[in-house]
Amino acid sequence: MPDAAQTLVDSVIAISAGLPATDDASGYGALTFTNLGQVTNWTPGGRLYAMTPSNPIAQRNTDFYKATYNNGVDNIVMNRDDDDAGQVIALTAEGSDAQFSFSVTYQDGTIDYFQGKVPSYITGAGDANAIVSATLNVQRVTNTVVA
Repeated sequence: MPDAAQTLVDSVIAISAGLPATDDASGYGALTFTNLGQVTNWTPGGRLYAMTPSNPIAQRNTDFYKATYNNGVDNIVMNRDDDDAGQVIALTAEGSDAQFSFSVTYQDGTIDYFQGKVPSYITGAGDANAIVSATLNVQRVTNTVVA
């Protein structure tokens, strides 16, 4: 986790077709990552627990219990660049059933690592003044490793 408040300026999101030998910073650090070029917006995934309700008849309020969790979906918006090496790997990931590794490096050098599957890589458009974009959706399938 970052030690202090920071913006996303200078942060880098990267992808690797490789998977770590170990699920820790060393395992991910041994991989070769390729930056996703021209990222303009990122909505990160993260752990979200399902809540299981229980309604005991002796009380009016509902009790809730944490159940299974899902690691969420990242939505990464980029200026589409068909020659960008990272975007080429992301498009390959969209056509594959395999897991890919991702890293997010923040201003302070902190890195979040995780693995995900890519269910979509969608071209975005708008009016005549819009930049052609691509939205990469990544379903996280592992917990985040912070380095």
